[in-house]
Amino acid sequence: MPAPDPKPPVAPQKPVTATLHGIARSDDYAWLKDPDWQCVMREPEALDPDIRAYLEAENAYTDAVLAPHKALRETLVSEMRGRMKEDDSSVPAPDGDWAYYRRYVEGGEHPLYCRAPRADESAEVLLLDGNREAESQAYFRIGDCEHSHDHRRLAYTLDLNGSERYRLYVRDIASGDVIDGPIEDAYGDVIWAADGETVFYTVLDENHRPYRVRRHRVGSAAEADPVVYEESDPGFFVNLGESENRRFVMISAHDHTTSEVHLIESAAPEGAPRLIAARERGIEYDVALRGDSLYILTNADDAVDFKIMTAPLEAPERAAWRDWLPHEAGTYVRAQLLFAGHHVRLERVGGLPRIVITDLETGAAHTIAFEEEAYDLSLLPGYEFETETLRFVYSSMTTPQQTFDYDMRTRARTLRKTQEVPSGHDPADYVTRRLNAVSHDGAEVPVSLLHRRSTPLDGTAPLLLYGYGAYGHAIPAAFSTNRLSLVDRGFVYAIAHIRGGSDCGYGWYLDGKLAKKTNTFADFIVAAEHLIAERYTAKGRIAAHGGSAGGMLMGAVANMRPDLFASIVAEVPFVDVLNTMCDEGLPLTPPEWPEWGNPIEHEDAYRTIAAYAPYENVTAGAYPAIFATAGLTDPRVTYWEPAKWVAKLRRLKTDDNPLLLHTNMEAGHGGASGRFRRLREVAMAYAFVLAIAGRA
Repeated sequence: MPAPDPKPPVAPQKPVTATLHGIARSDDYAWLKDPDWQCVMREPEALDPDIRAYLEAENAYTDAVLAPHKALRETLVSEMRGRMKEDDSSVPAPDGDWAYYRRYVEGGEHPLYCRAPRADESAEVLLLDGNREAESQAYFRIGDCEHSHDHRRLAYTLDLNGSERYRLYVRDIASGDVIDGPIEDAYGDVIWAADGETVFYTVLDENHRPYRVRRHRVGSAAEADPVVYEESDPGFFVNLGESENRRFVMISAHDHTTSEVHLIESAAPEGAPRLIAARERGIEYDVALRGDSLYILTNADDAVDFKIMTAPLEAPERAAWRDWLPHEAGTYVRAQLLFAGHHVRLERVGGLPRIVITDLETGAAHTIAFEEEAYDLSLLPGYEFETETLRFVYSSMTTPQQTFDYDMRTRARTLRKTQEVPSGHDPADYVTRRLNAVSHDGAEVPVSLLHRRSTPLDGTAPLLLYGYGAYGHAIPAAFSTNRLSLVDRGFVYAIAHIRGGSDCGYGWYLDGKLAKKTNTFADFIVAAEHLIAERYTAKGRIAAHGGSAGGMLMGAVANMRPDLFASIVAEVPFVDVLNTMCDEGLPLTPPEWPEWGNPIEHEDAYRTIAAYAPYENVTAGAYPAIFATAGLTDPRVTYWEPAKWVAKLRRLKTDDNPLLLHTNMEAGHGGASGRFRRLREVAMAYAFVLAIAGRA
């Protein structure tokens, strides 16, 4: 990609100095943070005019640089859209006399929530039309959508600006009328009590943290809704759930290392929440119920990869917990799902997921087997507890999603749906593999690969290497139609399953956080070097890609090994780590301290973060071509982080490689809403990568 004719915008330097632990740091671009950012989250038009002018100038520059590739972007959008079944629908989930599902209409951006009589699934009842609700909205996203136990009402939440500050509504299903709402400042979770008259919902505080649970009776004044639970620790977030048997509304308070669960009888919604076990720092747990027994998934007693314990409901305190599934090092128990007669757990062993089912009467357990070298599995919880049918989804990097119903008693597997690719997809045309790269300390880092069978593997192919590596999130080796637009143009697509994620167990996560965070960056670099050594690509032919915490990874490797990469795509990148972790008023800062460390209280944490924080460590030198994105109303990675990073890079870098920033002025962390609008953002990033690789 040649250097553009237009000159890039230059952000003014307005140094601000802060001193902590006797260490002074100067920030030339702190002014890009709007002093009234909370207001901007609610009302984006309130953004400071000087900041808006700078962001819009960056957008105009990005548009000018990418203008020669407009036709390519349109082609990419057309390709990706052509692989989507526009009138798609989910497999109906039975609940009593009804079956509930989501579907899309041809040309529609947003889902329709529907149901049909279980006896006649052709007699559809439309519950919520996302396309109609989204009319005239620049941004629109449905958060939660839940029907009442008696099937009379629908509660749903809407985000209208990308800030994840939702409005709660209640609709009468028979008439289709909205009978309650909007209730403002909800977080998105909503759970019905058994009476069909009461809903529980979470509420955000002024710093955008979900800290309260309120109880609302349909038709009453929201201002009078009683507070059922309030979290006093700003480091803990509050979420709502429901037990599989629907007996309890579940309140979870948690940060990244500690959790606490409270239960409310669904049949007695005005009752006080009942604590399972008081929080203990570093102990995580969640619960499932069968009769009067609790099944507790936890890392208690140094169970690094988690185990399952049981306790009686009438005495759920920590002292009463007893092992049901003992801890087994190397077998990471990720999730559990409970039915009347069976217990299901999703595990990760050797970097791959598996499903294990236990008959609760006999104690016999079996594993559902799969054959591909790398693949992904997910459980789909339904509405019914008294059932022998488990629903799960399987895919690999070559195999489109397959939704199965599995009879847990007979072990019969029924394929209910295969993801359709209208433009055509033959898995035999592609190859997926799993490699291992050896990191600096001997750790073996899995790398999942996808390429066309016809792609020459002689070191000449361009390669996109994706990474995340934070919060214990494992990146699945799953199917994606979008990435085929790169692979079909000769790219190898690779996922580095680096530390900081839980791809190889919970210990894999622990080895990539706090003082060990640099392992995440080192693992990504050795993955790139291994792919070069194995001749899947060559030095300087790699596009690195990551978003959010994975965007921090992008910033770090850009500083550490810029020579490896031709280009870097950093979506909503968390690059201003030190300043953000020192600002306890931001939405995610206190909850994030267990992940990164608290630099306010601990000098060692300050120095650790300062040593790797991408923004702090930008230096004069050559950098790869970089494309960064931001969302104006993003409460997770605030817009000023990528803006500051790009401003500093532009001042210090010594090369002529493109450096672009695109801020979505009408969206937040997830980018554009709507399934087709989102494709335009993907196409922008892919066009950039293809242009740098000479494949435009």
